[in-house]
Amino acid sequence: MKHVKNLIVGCGLSAAVLAERIASELKEEVFIIDKRDHVGGNIYDYKDRNGITVHRYGPHVFHTSDSKVWDYLSQFTKWHYFMYQVKAMIDGKIVNIPFNLNTIQEVFPKALANRLEEKLLEQFDFNTKVPILELRKIKDKELEFLANYIYDKTFLGYTTKQWGVRPEDIDESVTNRVPIYISRDNRYFQDKYQAIPLCGYTEMVRKILDNPLITIQLNTDFDSIKNDITYERLFYTGPIDEYFGYKFGELSYRSLRFEFVEYATEYYQLGPQINYSENYDFTRVVEYKYYLDEISSKTIISYEYPQEFERGKNERYYPVPKDINHEIYKKYNEEANKLSNVYFLGRLGDYKYYNMDQIVARALVLFEELKK
Repeated sequence: MKHVKNLIVGCGLSAAVLAERIASELKEEVFIIDKRDHVGGNIYDYKDRNGITVHRYGPHVFHTSDSKVWDYLSQFTKWHYFMYQVKAMIDGKIVNIPFNLNTIQEVFPKALANRLEEKLLEQFDFNTKVPILELRKIKDKELEFLANYIYDKTFLGYTTKQWGVRPEDIDESVTNRVPIYISRDNRYFQDKYQAIPLCGYTEMVRKILDNPLITIQLNTDFDSIKNDITYERLFYTGPIDEYFGYKFGELSYRSLRFEFVEYATEYYQLGPQINYSENYDFTRVVEYKYYLDEISSKTIISYEYPQEFERGKNERYYPVPKDINHEIYKKYNEEANKLSNVYFLGRLGDYKYYNMDQIVARALVLFEELKK
């Protein structure tokens, strides 16, 4: 029977941050297992044969306004500063997303576009973000037309493909993530800090974990060793419902399938990400060499196909924020609170749609609680 001081299940970003803090500050040994064959979880990336850094599980651009999180990660990486701009195919045109005042000028005749701008600025302050479902409530014929146009062209198709339901049938926290932006700011995010690790996310995670007190064992599922190991503390970043044997039911997730294609051309499209709400079964096409401005005569893109998560067939990516899932999670969380030496964190452990900076902040806060 193996005994460890701290056992961490999963080797994604939250696990790496927590392990580093425990090893560096508390000077305690940490044993990490992960069922995959690599560290980093879903932010794992690698260099392909053309020297292009590919994000295996979809594009990741780090962004935060939290100086504490930024300063913490900056200990382990130099940054490639990167302001993300996302485009979408609308009526055969490549236009800016989120939909903003520039997008209005791109898709409508000038006279109509100017009227719509004026009416929006009468209703909302400049540089504010308006959820699409809120815009649809405005009692004005032309703004109603605009709201329905944006809803149909950018939200309906994308949300239906991404989440398997219409926008009004999903929690507002999802639709609020891509609002209408009453601005001419074409950036996808407005956070103070926006960048990508200069040598990639995987290298950053490896440096976070570079401590002689941290041991990592890959290709290892928790179920395969839980009867052969004891621990003083367990930090579980896997699915909380799986930990408890699905006793209250299975939490639902959306999954993704990626189709990677190499093209013998310098560039395939006009930017790093183009969304396809209305056309095709995929939601977006991502071209990876844009993210670190890498030079190559060839290029790598991915087509992203959302799908239902099925145990044993694909990976969990996004918790589905619906009332029934909130109720199921509440029961699991109550069970978790009864355990004195088991802690849950991460997207799967907390069943929350975290951004990367929120994951880091969550791990740092948990560590401070452990120190008390």
